[in-house]
Amino acid sequence: MLTLSAGESSIVVAPGTGAGITGWMLGRTALTRRALPEATSGGDSHAMALFPLLPYCNRIGSAAFTWRGEAYRLARNFGDNPHAIHGVGWQRAWTVARVSPHAVTMVLNHCPDTSWPFAFEAEITYSLSASGLTVAMRLTNRHGSEAPAGLGLHPYFPKQHDPGLRFNATGAWHNGADALPERHGPVPGDWRHDGFRPIVQSRLDNCFTGWDGRADIRAGSASLRIEASAVFRHLQVFTPHWADFFCVEPVTHVPDAVNRPDLPGEQAMHVLAPDETLSGTISLTPGG
Repeated sequence: MLTLSAGESSIVVAPGTGAGITGWMLGRTALTRRALPEATSGGDSHAMALFPLLPYCNRIGSAAFTWRGEAYRLARNFGDNPHAIHGVGWQRAWTVARVSPHAVTMVLNHCPDTSWPFAFEAEITYSLSASGLTVAMRLTNRHGSEAPAGLGLHPYFPKQHDPGLRFNATGAWHNGADALPERHGPVPGDWRHDGFRPIVQSRLDNCFTGWDGRADIRAGSASLRIEASAVFRHLQVFTPHWADFFCVEPVTHVPDAVNRPDLPGEQAMHVLAPDETLSGTISLTPGG
């Protein structure tokens, strides 16, 4: 574990547990959820406070896809869930490349296996300052041919401050019974967040398209602004009524994109040539 601090702000980074963080504190205020005990005791990345999504985001339906005429079946990586979820990086041990009191850079070199059939090299940097937390991500295709690629960030935010969420998007995906996108259209009225909508009113596990790269969480001393570079074209919002957390996830493509060749280009996964890199930055600023 590595602790970064800047003034009253501090995060604890776990390179060996998916390069995630176990929590972010501003004085006595928790800006993310605190990792569940199984994150630190059992290495369960899903119990962390935040982790990276790569080389794909959200779900790949039935843990299978076809690429360039070849069929691939992936190892299911989330209990008995039928889909492959959240990529590879969140379930791997990363190597620390550089560290200082305020920043850490970690790298992951992936060789083809049943979790993902294409070689890649990934890098993530957490930088903490008086103004907030910046997460910079890079993914380079190390395969011998073109490969699909995506990036995202999966933070968990606490509900105890009765939070409201605001963002702008032009469209949204409705899911089918299999939790995969089924129908795309304009944002429904009761899903609109152009003004602050209380999280308690939401029942979402949906991808919003045409996101403008900014989201605001109003939660008293735990308020935050999320700003992402243009590569993060969409926002996945998860507001489970049964949990004490919610998730606001900047992502580069829609769920199951690798199985949907007819998607508009802006919703699809990126296609990287050998040694080509996909990169982006996400900033989280306390107070909004």
